[in-house]
Amino acid sequence: MMTTEPVNNDTLRVLYQSDDFIVVDKHWDIRIDSKMWYEKHTVQAQLRHHFPQLADPSTYYGFRFCHQLDFSTSGALCVALNKAAAGRAYRCFKDRTVTKAYLALIRGWVEEETQTLEFSIGKNSTEGKTHMMCIEGTDGCENPKPCQTELTVLEYGLYDGDPVTKVVLQPLTGRTHQLRVHCSAIGHPIVGDFTYSSGTDNTPYRMMLHAYLLHIPLDPQPLLVYAGDPFLPTMDPKWLPQRSLRTPTTTVGALLERRVEGDRRIKEEERERVRKEEERRKHKKEQRTEEESEEQRRQCQEWLSEWAGD
Repeated sequence: MMTTEPVNNDTLRVLYQSDDFIVVDKHWDIRIDSKMWYEKHTVQAQLRHHFPQLADPSTYYGFRFCHQLDFSTSGALCVALNKAAAGRAYRCFKDRTVTKAYLALIRGWVEEETQTLEFSIGKNSTEGKTHMMCIEGTDGCENPKPCQTELTVLEYGLYDGDPVTKVVLQPLTGRTHQLRVHCSAIGHPIVGDFTYSSGTDNTPYRMMLHAYLLHIPLDPQPLLVYAGDPFLPTMDPKWLPQRSLRTPTTTVGALLERRVEGDRRIKEEERERVRKEEERRKHKKEQRTEEESEEQRRQCQEWLSEWAGD
């Protein structure tokens, strides 16, 4: 069950488990791992507590985390249970074939229902802000890199009396703090984001960002996990929806269908490219064989002519 209560190592919600992977619903108040002795509660510690037999002593933390979620972000987190599985997942993340979708409550009412956020993001070198990221063109922004986020509005409402918008965020790239920085850049920071509100948004019990969907196109069986919706009035009575445009399920389902269809089209185009390349090579080989045969016939004719002359 999703909860507004602080974390402890006894509570671990498993969304999916196989011989190769575990996907857990990471709590909003926990780090994935830590080398600090005082960090008693981590996802790694939870996994060791619940699945000691699955820990791999050859790794530093005992478990191979396939990707990262910020300390204050909850939701679907994939853990590989062996080196081969980790390698398969890593290739999907490296090739950017993984689909992730997040739910968020953001400050204010967003007018444009669907939009693509394309601010390049770099590290903030300003003194006192080196733990933060920033958008290109701001003071202290180092080495900004292009990145994209798709934003879709789900609901308009109030949080603790203030206007907020519930949205789906799909990162098309994977920069540090990307979703938080992009939302802040359009003037709609995530509710409860203490860092990117300059320390002012400290009333909510958590940052309202949740990894709702994770799809890893593993072969032969893709991994698809939904982590539920924690931003409901039954969970947090301070959130009061007023106007609903679409549901998370249908929105993310359509998003995933588009992604799967796009990936299928890319694979077909690649197969067609390979087929044409093979045909081209075969044709060149046949041409070369034909030319060689013609050369052999010419040489044979020369030999015959010489013999006839003798």
